[in-house]
Amino acid sequence: MNLNYKLQGTPNSPVLIFSNSLGAELMMWDELVSYLLPYFRVLQYDTRGHGASDVTSGPYTIDLLGQDVIELLDKLQIEQAYFCGLSMGGLIGQWLGINHPDRIKKLALSNTGAKIGNDERWNSRIATITEHGMQAIADDMMNRWFSDDFRASHPQRITEMKAMVLRAPLDGYASCCVAIRDADFRDKLGQISVETLVIAGDEDPVTNVEQAEFLATNIPNASLCVLPAKHLASTELPQQYAQVLINFFVGESTFDRGMHVRRMVLGDAHVDKANDQINELTADFQQFITHYAWGEIWTRPGLSKPNRSLITLAMLIALNRKTEFQMHVRAALNNGVSAAEIKEVIMQSALYCGLPAANEAFHLASEIVNQQP
Repeated sequence: MNLNYKLQGTPNSPVLIFSNSLGAELMMWDELVSYLLPYFRVLQYDTRGHGASDVTSGPYTIDLLGQDVIELLDKLQIEQAYFCGLSMGGLIGQWLGINHPDRIKKLALSNTGAKIGNDERWNSRIATITEHGMQAIADDMMNRWFSDDFRASHPQRITEMKAMVLRAPLDGYASCCVAIRDADFRDKLGQISVETLVIAGDEDPVTNVEQAEFLATNIPNASLCVLPAKHLASTELPQQYAQVLINFFVGESTFDRGMHVRRMVLGDAHVDKANDQINELTADFQQFITHYAWGEIWTRPGLSKPNRSLITLAMLIALNRKTEFQMHVRAALNNGVSAAEIKEVIMQSALYCGLPAANEAFHLASEIVNQQP
C-alpha cells in the first residue's frame, strides 16, 4: 500500500500528522502549515483511495485506514506524533487513540463524531456517485463544508476545493463511505487515554456541536473548542485554527511556546544546563530570553528555522561572539542546516566582516561540525 505524503519541517521538531476529511487531499491543510512549522514537522498524507495514494479494492474500514497511519509512521521511523484528524480523519484519530495510544502524544478530533450519519445516508450517497459521478454531490459538499460568507469571499479557494472533490476516485470515495458508515465508537470512547481536544464548527451541519460535546464528555481527558465555522473549520479559519492547535499541543503562554522552540533548536541538554544554573541574579534574564527571543521571534512564520539559523550565524560572526556562534552552529545543525551551508555563510562573511573574522569562524565551526556523528 503506497500512501502519498508530504513531510515538512526541521528534523529536531516533533511531528504533527494531519488526516483528511472524506473527499479531500492533503492540500486541504496547506494554509495552516506556515503557522505550525516553527513548532512541528508537519506530515500531511492522502487517505487510501484519495489523491495520489493507492486506490485498493474496497470496501474499507476505519481499522484499515488507521493501520495505514501506523504503517506510515513506521516507514518514516516516527515513534510518536501529535495527531489532528477532521471528519473521517477524526474517526481515524479515535481508532488510534483506542488502539495505539502509545504512538500519539496528543489527539485533536475536529468536526467529527463517534458515529457519523446512518446506513441510509451513506448507502444513498454511494448509489448517487456510482450512477452520476462526483459532480452530483460536489456543489452540495461546498455548501456543507463552507459558510455563505466564506464561499462569497474566497471564490478561488472554493474552486480549488471543488476541483479536488471532482477528481476524487469513485471507488476510493465509495469505499471510504462504507468505512464511515460502519464506524461506531460511542461505546469505546472511554478507552481513549490520550489527552484530547475536540474542535467543532458552530454552523457545522454534518458533525454538529452536540456530537462534539458527546465526544468531549465521554473521552476521559478531553476538552472542547467551538469555532465560528462550518465543516471545514481548518480551511475557513486557518490562522485561528492553527493557534488552537498550538495552544493545545504546545501551550497557551508565550513562555511555554518559547521553551518548546528553545529546546528544539538548542537541545534539551543545553537548556537543562542553563535552567540548572538559574539563580536570583539571572532568573529574569532567562525568562526574558525564553519569552522574547524564542517565544516571539523564533516562532514567527515569516522565516524558516534553517534561515533564521543562517542569519544568526552571520550576525554573530560580525559581532565576534565566539561562544554564541558555536552554540548556534549546533543549533543550525539541529535545524537541518548542512555543513556546506554553514561554510557558505562564513565565506560570505569574509567579504563583509573581514578575513580574520571568517578564519576564526571556520575554526570555531569546525570544532562543532567534527563532533557530529
